[in-house]
Amino acid sequence: MYSGNITKLYLIKIAKWFMLTMPILLLFYQDLGFSVEESFQLKAIYSIAIVIFEIPSGYAADVLGRKKTLIIGSILGTLGFAIYSVTSSFYAFMAAELILGVGQSFISGADSALLYDSLKADGREKEYLKYEGRNFSVGNFSEAIAGFMGGALAEWSLRMPFVFQTGIAFIAVPAAFMLIEPKLYTRTQKATWADIWNVVKYAMLKNKSLRYNIIYSSIIGSATLSMAWVYPLYLKEVGFREIHIGTTSTVLNLIVGFTTLAAYKIERKLKPKSTVFGTTIIITAAFILAGVIHSYWVLPVLVVFYFSRGIATPVLKDYINRITSSEIRATVLSIRSLLIRAFFSILAPMFGYVTDRLSLSQAFMIIGAVFMVLTSSSIFLFLKSLEEGSND
Repeated sequence: MYSGNITKLYLIKIAKWFMLTMPILLLFYQDLGFSVEESFQLKAIYSIAIVIFEIPSGYAADVLGRKKTLIIGSILGTLGFAIYSVTSSFYAFMAAELILGVGQSFISGADSALLYDSLKADGREKEYLKYEGRNFSVGNFSEAIAGFMGGALAEWSLRMPFVFQTGIAFIAVPAAFMLIEPKLYTRTQKATWADIWNVVKYAMLKNKSLRYNIIYSSIIGSATLSMAWVYPLYLKEVGFREIHIGTTSTVLNLIVGFTTLAAYKIERKLKPKSTVFGTTIIITAAFILAGVIHSYWVLPVLVVFYFSRGIATPVLKDYINRITSSEIRATVLSIRSLLIRAFFSILAPMFGYVTDRLSLSQAFMIIGAVFMVLTSSSIFLFLKSLEEGSND
């Protein structure tokens, strides 16, 4: 009955991930005269907006319904890109990033929660990892195609990708309106901030296993998000043109897309411990290697990094979903997204600061060292929680 939601969620994922602007955004900022630090300040504002609204929006998804929050997020996403299409000032972009951040917070968590509950309502929740992998693949295939197209449009004009992006973002609006909300539970009480705090307290304080899953998943998520934003600057510095950066983005996201299709099979074959250790080492070491190499020979490093990203993202989300009940699922996934953006909002300006005052290579090595420290401090507690969960 609810399987039709899957196709509509794919459309929302396409509208959200068909990012013509991502490979050239920082180049667009530079073309307008912004420093690297100012550029990452704008991306930090986006992340801060998500941090502020992530949990309230996730709770709104649990209380008001995933469909309503997905509609709100889709409309705001369209508006944000429309502002980028017609303005050029730092403060106008700041407003656009705030709107895009709020819009993203309303979609993040709600889409995965609706997918899981749609499958659960049809008695197919064991297939979640497969469909989450496919959903993630749809997003990455969209991002892959968009990378090449964005680079090509940027050769014409760095403004053009934003104009086309506005129309693509709008695709999510009718798709969200056509979703059908699964009725797995009924809320009779009015939502309060105390309710939100109770969910946060349960996820981060009371439930030890859930806490370590969220923290570790957030660190890895922040690392993959950081690389997605910084590698175009790297490629530009070593001599790539916009079209070449867009083509590289296409190839890397195709790698992620194909990998996520098989992520559940890979995890099953390698087992959780080997999967977690392997992806962690690759993801964190890639930053340091990039800083050391500083040439087009970084491309093999990026290939392996994106292969690991394709495994880690759906697998780590599935670990969280397995130990989370339906009535708080969107809120819990929103806590994860909040932490990812909180880490990024701190690290992105730091990366820009180091790049402007030292060098891009040194910025890569420093941020890589930071991620190594963060993962080393959490991975063993996370693995222990997985082992305890498998023994329950």
